[in-house]
Amino acid sequence: MGIGDMRHRITFLKITHSINENGFGSEVMEEYMTVWAAVNNLTGKEFFAAAQVNAENTVKFTIRYLAGLDQSMKIIFQGKTYNITAIDNIKYQNRYMEIKAMEVDADGQD
Repeated sequence: MGIGDMRHRITFLKITHSINENGFGSEVMEEYMTVWAAVNNLTGKEFFAAAQVNAENTVKFTIRYLAGLDQSMKIIFQGKTYNITAIDNIKYQNRYMEIKAMEVDADGQD
């Protein structure tokens, strides 16, 4: 991976649980971390596999290894929100991670 490939900023959001002033629990999305990433659309076999499950808005993000990521998190990229569908620690070397994520519509649906 070249130095210029990771030129996009993405922000990870995580769910936190809090109690409001009335004593009720609520879930809030808060920023976890902002990192540099390489961003690509799916191609070839990946695209056709995603199309079989109607995931045509799936994007692949490649970042440096970041501990603590999970599929309950969301990604913000260029003002759009993405649900994480898969996280791959490439070759288990703890150097890079490949994250596949599906764009969320304005109404919150995949």
